[in-house]
Formats: sequence, structure tokens, C-alpha cells
Amino acid sequence: MTGADFDRYIAGWRGPLLAALVALFAGLPVLMLLPPLDRDESRYAQATSQMLESGDYIDIRYQDEPRWKKPVGIYWMQAVAVTAASKVENRDIGPYRIPSLLGAMLAAAACAWAGAAMFGQRAGFLAGAIMGASFLLSTEAGIAKTDAMLCGAVTLAMAGLARIYLAARAGEAPRRPWKLAFWLGLGLSILIKGPIGLLVVAPAILALSVWDRDVSWLKRLGWGWGLPLVALIVGPWAIAITIATDGGFWREAIGGDLAPKVAGGDEGHGVLPGFYLLIAPILFFPATLLLPAAVSTGWHRRAEPAIRFLVCWVVPAWIIFELTPTKLAHYTLPTFGGLALLAAAATARPIGRISRYAGVGLTLFVGGLLAVGSVWLLTEYGKSTAQTWATLTIVFAVLASLVGAFLMMHRAAVTALIASLALGVVAHAALAGTLRQLRPLAVAPQLEKVLERADLHPRQGRAGPVAITGFHEPSFVFLTGKDTELTDAAGAARALAEGRPAIVEEHDADAFREAAAELGVTGRAVGVVNGHNYSKGDDVSLTVYAPPGAAPPSATAAVPAR
Repeated sequence: MTGADFDRYIAGWRGPLLAALVALFAGLPVLMLLPPLDRDESRYAQATSQMLESGDYIDIRYQDEPRWKKPVGIYWMQAVAVTAASKVENRDIGPYRIPSLLGAMLAAAACAWAGAAMFGQRAGFLAGAIMGASFLLSTEAGIAKTDAMLCGAVTLAMAGLARIYLAARAGEAPRRPWKLAFWLGLGLSILIKGPIGLLVVAPAILALSVWDRDVSWLKRLGWGWGLPLVALIVGPWAIAITIATDGGFWREAIGGDLAPKVAGGDEGHGVLPGFYLLIAPILFFPATLLLPAAVSTGWHRRAEPAIRFLVCWVVPAWIIFELTPTKLAHYTLPTFGGLALLAAAATARPIGRISRYAGVGLTLFVGGLLAVGSVWLLTEYGKSTAQTWATLTIVFAVLASLVGAFLMMHRAAVTALIASLALGVVAHAALAGTLRQLRPLAVAPQLEKVLERADLHPRQGRAGPVAITGFHEPSFVFLTGKDTELTDAAGAARALAEGRPAIVEEHDADAFREAAAELGVTGRAVGVVNGHNYSKGDDVSLTVYAPPGAAPPSATAAVPAR
């Protein structure tokens, strides 16, 4: 295929569409292969399932506790997806992940749309493909929480803002659809994750205005109908939640969730500045080979309006995230659209020697790191079924880095990028398959299987709820239902006395036997699950007990709970 043929295939709306398809193919394996994850994903999914079960779509709950940390946007989207694709009683995590996949596709498409106006159709498509294939976005695309959809909303807003800014600099009138994209993306970002989107958009606007010494372009944003649109998106729910919780939502969301993250390392995630810079080559893979060129482009071509816009998109927000004490890997994701566009812009010109060598070194390092990480995971938690997937992960991650490095050294930047992206997407899919086969990490699904084999699962019509000690993770609550009892040894013994199944962690075994003896109850051990609770970093051994009087399956022998 010639360059002209390639440009014809990505012309017009086809470029953003193909970029969205890259994001789809990159994120789909995670959506399909991984079990429910702890902790955030399963909390989101369980809260959404309770919305569907209760019919209360305003007050967000996890079990009996208020979940007043984030706005309602992602829960509503998940509820629509589950209603359309499944049933809440199925406890299938896949439908809950669909909004995240759509958010990743939106981010890639918006990136390509902005890039087409900035640097032409080819660079626009490459930027969208870089975005969609990046390990961070394609991972978040398969996880049922806010971050991929937030990225999609913010990238849409910044794409609209970019087109408005460039039109203003060229003395042209911005089109209404560009303004709509900006305000719609901003409103959705607020409904999904409160002020986080504004932490990207507002500093970019301020930095551009200061750098240009010109604020006149801001008059063209369409404030007169844009702000009411944002109010229309966010306002009805904000009023409803304020009334429903008597203002409690805002006290918890701001004082209990946002403020601790800003003031210090909340929930053990405090890290010094520089953390995001250190991990960026891994999260941006397989386009890591262009990261140095992207930085160089941002510096040397900063006088160009399009490049200046991208620098103001990335740098101020990145500094804010680095200075915030609480750090999680996905926090910088809304800036990746700007990075992807800078990387794509770099391919339009010959890449300098230093940038080429630095890119080659980084991509070889990340490819090797992924290979070593896969071997470590296989050694620590893998079984024979994981070996094939791990081998595929290693082979394609190394190929993505080696082939990309070879072509980059031979000054074929675009070919190097396309080859790395294709091989990297396969490596990412194989990594998802590897993680699926790491059985010791999938504690909750294993427990669910034991309950089902023993005919004890509440979904089978048996007495519930299940009581469990030690392993109090949201993944188990999601799989077994809202009323799952997270308890101690005495509570597990009481559950048996009430005719309900109980699951006891090894550290609670002695106390459980004593409590059961005091109640004069015996149970039947129907299975043991050994695994690793990655949320706490602890190994666990959990024994599942059937209550007295429960008819055992023919292959199961009765064992007293003593």
C-alpha cells in the first residue's frame, strides 16, 4: 500500500473511526478475560447492581454503606449497559465494563479528530491509534470504573477546544459542533468524576492565554449556551443527591475523598513527585519509542499554535498530578491525548539522533521489563495453563520493542510505530490472558465455584447470605450479592447455626471452631481455596462450610467444623 492509498483510507470520518477500532481491539481482551477485580472495579459494579435491584438511581450504595465518593455518571452508564446486554442477577462483570471500552474508543476517535485539524489526516490517525493502543488506556478500557470514560470525555473537550483555538488564531469563526464537543465533554467529565476534568481543561486555557498574552479567543467558546448545557448535564442529579442525602454526599465527596488525596497520601498511595514521569514509558507502550521525540517536538516547535496547545494540555496538568501527594498510575491518563498528538506530530519530520536513540533505549527497556514481569508472574502465581499465554506475552512484547527499535534506527519512524502498535496490541491481549490464568489471584471466582459445586450459592435458591471471614473483598460481594456477610469467626459460626454457608479464613479457624462448639453446631467442609489477596498482599486459605442438614453432593464427604 502506498502512502497515498493509506491517506485515502483514513480520510475524513474514517480516521477517527479506525482509531476507535484500534482502541476496541486493544481493550476488548481485558473486558472479556479478566475476572472481577479488587477493589475499585467490584465496588463500582456492585453499587451499579444495587441501583438496578433497588430502583434508586440517585443515592449510590455499596451494601448498606453510602458510596458518596464520585458523581453518578459511570453508574448510570453501567446500568444502561447491563440492562441492554445482560441481567443483574447474572453477576457477569463484562457488561459493566462496556462504558469503559466506549470511553477508550471515544478518546482515540477524539484524538484523531483533533490531530486531523492540527497536522493532517495521517498524523491524526496515528495519534488516535497511539492513544487507543497505549497500555494504560487499553487496560482501563476493560475495567468497570471511571477512568477510561473520564479520559474519553476530557479528550473530547480538549479536541473541541483545540479546534476553537486554532480557528481563533487563524482569524476564523469556530464552528458550533466544535463548541458542542467542548462543553459536552466538560459536562460529562464532571458528571463522571467531579472536578478532575477541570484540572486538565482549566490550566490548559490559563496557560495558553498567558503564553499568548491574549484572552480574546475565549470569547468564542459559546459561554451563553455552553454553561447552561453543563448545568443541564450535571444539575438535575446534583440537586437530587443534595436533597436525598441532606448534603451528605458533598461532605463525603469533598471532605472524605478529595481533600485527603490533596492533603496527603490517601489509602497508602503517597508517592514523591516524579512517579508519573518514571512510569510513563511503561504506560505509553507500545509507542514508547516516540516519547523522547514527542518531548523534543514540544520544545523545539513550541512557537507553532498546535504544538503550543498540546504543551499546555500536557504540562500544567502533569505538574498538578505530580505535586498531588496521592498517586495512582491512571491519574495522568487524561493528558495522554496530548502526548499521543505530540508523538504523531514528531513523525511528520525527521527525528533527531538523540530522540531516536533515547526512544530505542526506552522501548527496549520496557519490552524487556514486560518479559521479566511475565516470567515473575508465571513463577509466583502461574499454573501450566498460564504458560502459553505468558509465552505469547513475552514474544510479542519483545518483538514490539525489537522491531520498533530496528526500524527507528533506520529512520522509518512511521513504519516503526505501526509495527510496534500492531505487535503491542497482541502482547497486551496475551497479558490479559496470562492474568486470567493466574488462579491464585482469582480468589473470589474460586470461592464462587466451590459454592456452586456444593449447591450452596444463594443464586441457586439456597439459604443466604453467605458469611465470610478474612477475605472481605468487593469481588466476592459482587459475585454473591449485596447481603453477603463480611464477618468474624463468631459470625461465621452463627451463620452455620442459622442454616447458612460460611467461609472461614485459616487465621480464624481456631476461633471459629470454639464459637461453633459453644453454639453446638457442626458444619461440613466442602472445599478449600488457597490464593493470594493482591489488595492486601497476603496469602489466604479459605474453607467453605455447608450448614448442618444441607444435603451433600454425592462426591462430597462430610467433615465436622471442629
